[in-house]
Amino acid sequence: MLAKVRILLGISGGIAAYKSAELTRLLIKAGADVRVVMTEGAQAFITPLTFQALSGNPVHTHLLDPEAEAGMGHIELAKWADLIVIAPASADVMARLASGMADDLLTTLCLATEAKVLLAPAMNQAMWRHPATQGNAKRLAGYGYQLLGPGQGEQACGDVGPGRMLEPEALVTLISKAAVEPQAELLSETVRHDFRGLLAGKTVTITAGPTREAVDPVRYISNHSSGKMGFALAQASLNAGAKVNLIAGPVQVMAPEGVNLTSVQSAQQMLDASLSVIGETDIFIAAAAVADYRPSDVADQKMKKQPGQDNLVLHLVQNPDIVATVARHVQRPFTVGFAAETQDVEAYAADKLVRKNLDMIIANDVSRTDIGFNSDQNAVTLLWQEKSTLQSHSPEQAAKQDLAQDLILCIAHRFHQGNTDDA
Repeated sequence: MLAKVRILLGISGGIAAYKSAELTRLLIKAGADVRVVMTEGAQAFITPLTFQALSGNPVHTHLLDPEAEAGMGHIELAKWADLIVIAPASADVMARLASGMADDLLTTLCLATEAKVLLAPAMNQAMWRHPATQGNAKRLAGYGYQLLGPGQGEQACGDVGPGRMLEPEALVTLISKAAVEPQAELLSETVRHDFRGLLAGKTVTITAGPTREAVDPVRYISNHSSGKMGFALAQASLNAGAKVNLIAGPVQVMAPEGVNLTSVQSAQQMLDASLSVIGETDIFIAAAAVADYRPSDVADQKMKKQPGQDNLVLHLVQNPDIVATVARHVQRPFTVGFAAETQDVEAYAADKLVRKNLDMIIANDVSRTDIGFNSDQNAVTLLWQEKSTLQSHSPEQAAKQDLAQDLILCIAHRFHQGNTDDA
């Protein structure tokens, strides 16, 4: 897809500059003709000779270079490019581009070109979240620049959060898309392309599937939950680098390889299993469809129909509320609930979010036959409180595996944001 595409690769200062060597190699492997421009800061991290060897072309480092002016000067270089890709794009470069500055070769080229400009931000998570950087990102988007990322995960400084440059393989995919789609959508939140490591070093505990509340040795009260959503969330958490405890009711779904699986039957067993790992849990996701009630007395033997008895009365008592119990525990993890409703879905979910003291809640309409219970598809709304204001995110209907990744991205982002706020 990049055959004969002329790409001007700009490299600014930052530890992520080492990734740009692999990016150069992959772009050339994809058929692109690559010229490299380096800022003074970039040269402190990696040498121009590296990129000259990889690209097979001289590396440009100075705005006023007599040799370059005699051949391909900065204006000619700006006209030559089909795409300008800046990777990494530091907070400083983004600020200077947003202000329209042209104080070095790279910023001058961006002002002088009519080519599409793609930026792959790379910086400390606090720098990325700063209102000035966010304002610059919006201004650059208004200029027509496209942001590829940033991703989330562990950073060189030891912080965890948004700000990582996307991996070279993901960038090549996005650059290829931009090359063939002149009106490609702005990718300002492309964190899904750097999913690995998002929850590295963290433990996620997930409940999944239904519970069965025994009536007698052969009968029980249960529901239609298949466990597919909870198991998909477990796989997505593994993909994000987390250690995963999966506490599952009776299901017919194969557990993802690598999870710590605990199989249970009743709500009480699920609660006991959840509390047994609460001390090591950073994020708790209550995806299970837990029975609200159970029989007060369980018959020792199979209950028989009695002659003349047309009715059978079962006395039910309320089950423990697992997610509420976890949310008020002294070793409370970041707690995410589910609200499976058949009417007024978001209203009931918002009430449960506050009433049960949850950090986030995922609401879905289980009255629909095309999504939810036993379906491979789902559509949900994720709700949370931020500065006393109810926030929401509603991904498009998707396969549960794809939806789970979107949800884990949102949950991880809010988890890291909350930890940063607390600090």
